Amino acid sequence: MDDITKALFSASRQGNVPVLKEIFTLINDVDVTDERGYTPLIIAAYNNQYDAVKALLYAGADINATDGSGNTALMGACFKGYEDVAQLLIANGANINAMHGNGGTALMFTIMFGRNNMIDLLLDNGADILIKDKRGLSVLDIANQQHNTFAAEKMERMMAQQ
Repeated sequence: MDDITKALFSASRQGNVPVLKEIFTLINDVDVTDERGYTPLIIAAYNNQYDAVKALLYAGADINATDGSGNTALMGACFKGYEDVAQLLIANGANINAMHGNGGTALMFTIMFGRNNMIDLLLDNGADILIKDKRGLSVLDIANQQHNTFAAEKMERMMAQQ
């Protein structure tokens, strides 16, 4: 990895937008990947760097790019519980029902890790509660498995309405 690419990842991680904007004038591809397959956008989202996410999207970052495990920036924001970053990604066209390598979705991450503040955001923007991961588990199954009664009750109500 060259010095410019290292600086791109560092600025994305730290949310250093002035440095990002300078780097954008020097490179053509903001979707470079590191050894794990992370893109600068995924790194910025995972580190709750809202302004860096916004700058990277403006610079043309692929909002649905995946890392080496198939995770997207939205999945990272949901895993960590960063509602503002998730909302920004959704508003800019993130695939809310994308599935990672094991078939998990952003909603599954949200429920699995108890980020209950994010459930309505995802549901209100079209998260599919019927998707099953590669193990055959639905969001309701995951909620029950994780003893997330809030999410389990919400998913039961949602399924009853369908």
